[in-house]
Amino acid sequence: MNSINQYHDQLYQNIFNIKSRIKFSFEFFPPINYSDPQGKFLSSIKKLSIFNPNFISITCTSKNNIEDYTYQSIQKIPKKLNLNIAPHMICANFSKKYIRDLAKRYWDDGIKSIVALRGDSLHNKNSLKFYASDLVYLLKQVADFDISVAAYPEKHPESKNIKDDINNLKMKINCGANRAITQFFFDVDKYLKFRDNCLKVGISVDIIPGILPIVNFQQLKKFVSMTNVHIPKWIHNIFQNVSHEDIYINKMVGLLICVNIIQKLCSEGVSSFHFYTLNHFDTIYTLCTLLQQNSSFE
Repeated sequence: MNSINQYHDQLYQNIFNIKSRIKFSFEFFPPINYSDPQGKFLSSIKKLSIFNPNFISITCTSKNNIEDYTYQSIQKIPKKLNLNIAPHMICANFSKKYIRDLAKRYWDDGIKSIVALRGDSLHNKNSLKFYASDLVYLLKQVADFDISVAAYPEKHPESKNIKDDINNLKMKINCGANRAITQFFFDVDKYLKFRDNCLKVGISVDIIPGILPIVNFQQLKKFVSMTNVHIPKWIHNIFQNVSHEDIYINKMVGLLICVNIIQKLCSEGVSSFHFYTLNHFDTIYTLCTLLQQNSSFE
């Protein structure tokens, strides 16, 4: 019971220390095959829309021509929500004509924001000839899109080193990207070091931290084994006695960790956050509700 009380006290201590102006954006993925039996996609968007996000992004992937799923899913989002929608666009495996036509279709539909990504090749990485920087350049030729691109505080798995990674990011910015959104991370120091290194090479756009709330720690460990994401020892220690079957406790602890990370980032001058929702709203809704009470919330 004492440990629970300590977590409770720490939660509120961290929240009350957040006094900066905070901006949020949310990421969702489209229902596969247009099927969403529990309605998580639209219901989560509707519930989180009350926090007036800067934008919501809708993912896509190279597999199964899922760009159509992304486009169709966007059409189902009620216009009355008045959301700034930013579909992901990828360039791996697709011709410039296809990408240009899709971009024009989005622009004509009133979509002015894009998250521009390379995407994964369906063949092999050596066959890739069209990169995210090329995609940014092409999109800016089509129209004056507001473009977000990806950043990797702990290095992209295919990059030789962090220096090359940052140079690739700078190329995307030079081609017209307006901001970068990071892969999710749990080590704040790695993000801060990455941000500092970006500034040293002249990258001055906003580098928005990507935040992934932990809902199942055992699943997360399997997921990050395919990335360069480092889970700090203090997080491992917290989950040491938490069963992966107890989803409620996993989510509660994950919420506390999110608050801790956001509080640290706010103290370092960060004011924008991008949440990977996984089409679940509850943890993020709770977090935003708590933050809304104690910050200049936009």
